Amino acid sequence: MREHRPRTSPRWAAATALALVTLLVAVVLRAATEAAPPLRVHLTLPSYVQLPGATPALAWPRAGEAAVAVQGVGGIASSAKLAPVPIASVAKVMTAYLTLLEHPLAPGANGFTIAITPAEVAEEESRAALLESVLPVQTGERLTERQALQALLLPSANNVAALLAVHDAGTVAAFVTRMNATARALHMISTTYTDPSGFDDTTVSTAVDQLKLARVAMRKPAFAAIVAQRSTTLPLVGAIANYDALLGHDGYTGIKTGSDRAAGGCFMFAKVVSIAGRRLTVLGVVLGQREGPLVEAALASAQRLGDSVAASLRLQTLLPAGTRVLSVSNADGEHSAAATARGVKDVGWSGLRLPVHVTVLAPGATLRAHQPVADVTVGNYGAVPVTVVAARALGGPSLGWRLRHLL
Repeated sequence: MREHRPRTSPRWAAATALALVTLLVAVVLRAATEAAPPLRVHLTLPSYVQLPGATPALAWPRAGEAAVAVQGVGGIASSAKLAPVPIASVAKVMTAYLTLLEHPLAPGANGFTIAITPAEVAEEESRAALLESVLPVQTGERLTERQALQALLLPSANNVAALLAVHDAGTVAAFVTRMNATARALHMISTTYTDPSGFDDTTVSTAVDQLKLARVAMRKPAFAAIVAQRSTTLPLVGAIANYDALLGHDGYTGIKTGSDRAAGGCFMFAKVVSIAGRRLTVLGVVLGQREGPLVEAALASAQRLGDSVAASLRLQTLLPAGTRVLSVSNADGEHSAAATARGVKDVGWSGLRLPVHVTVLAPGATLRAHQPVADVTVGNYGAVPVTVVAARALGGPSLGWRLRHLL
């Protein structure tokens, strides 16, 4: 007897085919509409660039130690010999900085007031007997914060350093603790303060450490304005002159002299230069100068060093136009280079090593030719970003890639 197999119903077959087609369409539609992965970005530029040419020979002092930097460009250069040494009245820069940190002084404002006591008159007289630099005071006299800072920074009054310390922290010892804590916060790792004036030989630092302080102090407008004064008028004494004889010459705008037998001649200085329309400040510190009268020796060494730094500065091409910065790839492994749309130029000196900072814009799933991909800056301070653009277009992932990555 012949076996009869059931026939497949045409209706059932059609339904099965329709279901398969529907499933296939759904799969294709899902693959086509699935969120595309963002493009992958790979940095191809080194993290530093070094300007071409030999490092300039700066006019370092023959003795002692020194350090220089250029605000707005960066880089700290220093003489070969660096060790903690007495810094004399350069220590008063920290005293002034801490005073302004705690009691900001607006332009034209006079700040707090200190009333002079009999004990402070006696202290001034005892310091004067030791031939310290002092500001004469009398009982009942009132000094404003601005006047105290002028007396501290121009004629370098040791008794005023103590006045400011007590006013700020209650005792000189408490203020010195603050001085050292601030030095640590500024990464002045070779600095120890034992008094607010620098009269103690045990207040020691290095040129590099004091340069770090100069950078932050000069960012305070009140400090920069006071150290740039060639003279002022104070109670009892009348007109006083700044010990900084370079002020007003060849762009020198401060900052603080210091001298004694242990420290030699010391000077923290600032010099403003204009290069290619850009205004820059050369900051420097010289310590331990002894060729002639101490203050004059420090000023002369600082002038030679500052002038040599200024002479080395010029407009430089840091990155030429078309410098490849990034590589961009899509899901299928296609690549596009991304390069600077124009040259990156800034003021610097030959041999200067500057950090490169790349800020990648939020990557999408596709890329147009010449589309901005990132911004690149070179340097530490106030560098202007330059746009990085794609060399060619990149499409999103292919349908084949989507199907392979559907599950």
